[in-house]
Amino acid sequence: MTSPRQEDFPWWLVVLVLLGGWLFWRVVSDGVYAQVLATVSRGIGVTVFVTLVAFGLAALWGLMLAMAALSRFMILRQLSRLYVEILRGIPIIVLLLYVAFVLAPALVAGWNWITAPLGFEPFRTRDLSLLWRAIIALAIAYSAFLSEVFRAGILSVGVGQIEAAQALGLGRWQSFRRVVFPQAIRTILPPLGNDFVAMVKDSSLVSVLGVMDVTQLGKVTAAGNFRYFETYNVVALIYLTMTIGLSLLLRRLEQRLRRRG
Repeated sequence: MTSPRQEDFPWWLVVLVLLGGWLFWRVVSDGVYAQVLATVSRGIGVTVFVTLVAFGLAALWGLMLAMAALSRFMILRQLSRLYVEILRGIPIIVLLLYVAFVLAPALVAGWNWITAPLGFEPFRTRDLSLLWRAIIALAIAYSAFLSEVFRAGILSVGVGQIEAAQALGLGRWQSFRRVVFPQAIRTILPPLGNDFVAMVKDSSLVSVLGVMDVTQLGKVTAAGNFRYFETYNVVALIYLTMTIGLSLLLRRLEQRLRRRG
C-alpha cells in the first residue's frame, strides 16, 4: 500500500514557483527592483566562490577528522572528539570574528617568526584578505559538522565487508578506498548535500566582515536608497533561488541512489 506521504502533490513547490514568478515579474517590470538586482547580483560570484571553496576545505578536513575519530590510536580519537565538541559549541558568527581578528594575526605573527631567520620578507596581517579569513572560518566551523557525517557514513558499512576485504589481502587504506568509502558515500551524500545548502545560507555571514557578497551589497544598497522592502525582497529571492534549486537537485540525487540501492 502506498504511503499517503508519497501520494501528496507538491503544492508547496507550486506556491514557491508562483511566488518566485511574481517576484521575478516585479523585478523585470519595476525600475527600482531592476536597479537593485543589477547591484546586488554582482555579489553572487563572491557568494558562490565562498561557498564552494569553504565547503571543499571543510569536507577535506572533516574527512581527516572522521578518520582520526575512527583511528586505533587513542590520542587521535580524543583530539578529534575535542575539536568537534569545541567547534560545534561556538556560534559561527563568533568563530568568524575570532578567526578574522584573533587567529589570522596570530598565524601571520607565527609565520613571520619562523621565516624571519630565513630572510623572507615579513608578511603583513592586512595582506590576508577578509575574504580568505571568512573562508577559513567557515571551513573550520563546518569541518566539525561534516566530520560527524563522514564518521556515521563509514560506520554504516558492515564489519563483514571490511573483514572480507582484509581476507582478500587488502591493506587498511586499500580497504577504505575500494570497499568502505564507495559504500559509505551513498549514506553520506544526502546529509552532505543538506550541509552544502546550509553553507550557501551561512555564507551570508561574511558580510559581517564587509565582504561584498549578496547580503553585504544588499545592506549597502538599502542604506543608500532607503528602499528596504524592495532591496531585501531581491536578496531573499536570490538566496531562495540558489537554495531551493540545490534542494531539488539533491532530492533527485537521493531518489537515484535509492533506486540503485
